Amino acid sequence: MLRADDNEILTRTGPGTLMGNLLRRYWTPACLSAEIPDPGGAPVRARLLGENLVAFRGTDGRIGLVQENCPHRGASLHFGRNEDAAIRCVYHGWAFDADGRCVDMPSEPVPFCEKVRMRAYPVRESGGIVWAYLGPRETMTPFRDFGTGGAGAEEFIAAKQHTTCNWVQSMEGNIDTAHVSHLHQFDQVDDIPDDGSDKPGYPSNAMSWKFWRHDRAPRLDIEDTWYGYRYAGIRTTPNGHTHVRVTAYALPYSTMVASIPFSAGHGMFVPIDDENCWRYILIPKARRNPRNLGGENLFAAAPFSTPITGRRDGVTPREYTAGNDYLIDRDYAAHGIFSGVRDFVSQDLMVTESMGPVYDRTQEHLGSTDKAISRMRHLLLSAAKGLAEGKEPPALAGDFTAIRGAEKILEPGEDWRGLGTDADPVVREAFGRE
Repeated sequence: MLRADDNEILTRTGPGTLMGNLLRRYWTPACLSAEIPDPGGAPVRARLLGENLVAFRGTDGRIGLVQENCPHRGASLHFGRNEDAAIRCVYHGWAFDADGRCVDMPSEPVPFCEKVRMRAYPVRESGGIVWAYLGPRETMTPFRDFGTGGAGAEEFIAAKQHTTCNWVQSMEGNIDTAHVSHLHQFDQVDDIPDDGSDKPGYPSNAMSWKFWRHDRAPRLDIEDTWYGYRYAGIRTTPNGHTHVRVTAYALPYSTMVASIPFSAGHGMFVPIDDENCWRYILIPKARRNPRNLGGENLFAAAPFSTPITGRRDGVTPREYTAGNDYLIDRDYAAHGIFSGVRDFVSQDLMVTESMGPVYDRTQEHLGSTDKAISRMRHLLLSAAKGLAEGKEPPALAGDFTAIRGAEKILEPGEDWRGLGTDADPVVREAFGRE
């Protein structure tokens, strides 16, 4: 469990809070490029870390991320006009450029534009996401490139989905390898034929479902890294081999979940405020897997709808919500899907949102399969408290493109720590480094 004061630090991200100050030192997703696709198009609200903001792509192509309320009398610029390389308040016509400078004041007989400036944040568009730096200008660090630098937005799947709970409890599901053996199980796993890949090497994705069902209490091993950590969920297969799911966590909100042979996807959990967050996914469309290890997609064998089978780019709508009990089907739960919820991600949303907007972690009882959760909390709390003491936050710079998850049945004597790294032969082959 956590002490009440630590839970407050962990979950509160508004301006001036310890965690809010920490998160503002990292480049953070503000919105999707797809939300503001055209120069001169409609502005969009972009509430972020408890701040009400508006994003717009000006007629000159520049992206602005500015405070929502006009500095004149507070009208929302969400309703503003995007024109003349600025966003113009419709109340009195005051206009502001992407840097927050007042560039027109038509309602004033003697304009004083030079005396008015609104809050505006630096942005960087990369991989179909508009990233923003909300921290002090004097501490702004280089953009953290997770593999999108120099690539066009069309090369990535970029999407986000709204979650009605605190960002940490939502993110905890992505670094919890044990729950895949329970929450995401379905009875048809028993009918998946044994294809002979339960042996050292890379099994089929279909067989992975069987391994997770066979060994429902994984052992966890954590490796601390410069960016956070990687950890392995270790299971024994039906044939007695050692199967590992390796997931990476990069401070403050990035997860690279295990995949065969290694993961290319990136899941991020970005606070809207303390009681809501966005679940972002960023996945390269080109799959670097020349030998097609794992075979068909993981969800080809599953009865779930998923972001892979449904709508991909853009804001993913919520069909399964607390308001309709996530469309749970109790009969199907008894004879089909363990959770009774047919959508894969919505199974996660059901359990994390049902904890309440901000869970009181003084009430919990952690076990050995919660090691990765505890480690993530410790890293975030240490970084937030350290920043308040004048220490630089971790993971501000480094080779973020080399952070990957992985999944494999280990060879005798093989160390899971090498999987998915630049030294992994499968990675070298995929990137043409052999």
